[in-house]
Amino acid sequence: MTKDVEVAEHHGGKDYHEPPPAPLFDADELTKWSFYRALIAEFVATLLFLYVTVLTVIGYKSTTDTALDADQCGGVGILGIAWAFGGMIFVLVYCTAGISGGHINPAVTFGLFLARKVSLIRAVMYMVAQCLGAICGVGLVKAFQSSYYNRYGGGANTLADGYNKGTGLGAEIIGTFVLVYTVFSATDPKRSARDSHVPVLAPLPIGFAVFMVHLATIPITGTGINPARSFGAAVIYNDEKAWDDQWIFWVGPFLGAAAAAFYHQFVLRAGAIKALGSFRSNA
Repeated sequence: MTKDVEVAEHHGGKDYHEPPPAPLFDADELTKWSFYRALIAEFVATLLFLYVTVLTVIGYKSTTDTALDADQCGGVGILGIAWAFGGMIFVLVYCTAGISGGHINPAVTFGLFLARKVSLIRAVMYMVAQCLGAICGVGLVKAFQSSYYNRYGGGANTLADGYNKGTGLGAEIIGTFVLVYTVFSATDPKRSARDSHVPVLAPLPIGFAVFMVHLATIPITGTGINPARSFGAAVIYNDEKAWDDQWIFWVGPFLGAAAAAFYHQFVLRAGAIKALGSFRSNA
């Protein structure tokens, strides 16, 4: 069975070699400019992501405010919000993939860390940069439009009325699973070796996955699937309900990312079978 896996991996027009796993600790990274350049890219990308998307959410809520006698059909609607999130991820992943990998999401970083795609040091520092970028991005929104920001909830993620916390947690787990599974599939080096066009197209399915998940879960949680997005909005808006529900937007995405990493690496890529074959050959 191990032989079948190896044959399948070499099927195609190009030779494929499994990239080595990232070291758990790599102190040498701290001495390289490319590492800090990647942190800056993650910070700026997450800042821009939150700035554009939170502005879109607030704009949508202002157009549906009956107190302002606004045109109810004049706003972007939930579909427009979903496009804003998915479109920004598409653009920012395309721009930063060659510098930092274009994570822009602690859940994505966590999933890639579990799959040994990034080291622990890089994973932790990426998450810090992403959270700081999110805080600054939402902070800019509040600075430029403070009255609208405070009136329309600051784009903070909270569990919608009528849903219990278990439902919200499940929505975040499944939504993040879809996203991280798409990230693994779109950036699979085996697929890149076989199809040269895949690296160029990778941001498209990732952005589209974000779009589809938002369509499904905006009515439930406002759609987190990105702990930095939820954390940044909660810090700046500083509302009690946003903080009460905050754990959902960390536990759910991390569990979903872990499940996606396990599914892709050990089921689809047969990591468990290859590890067993290696153990038997060395025995």
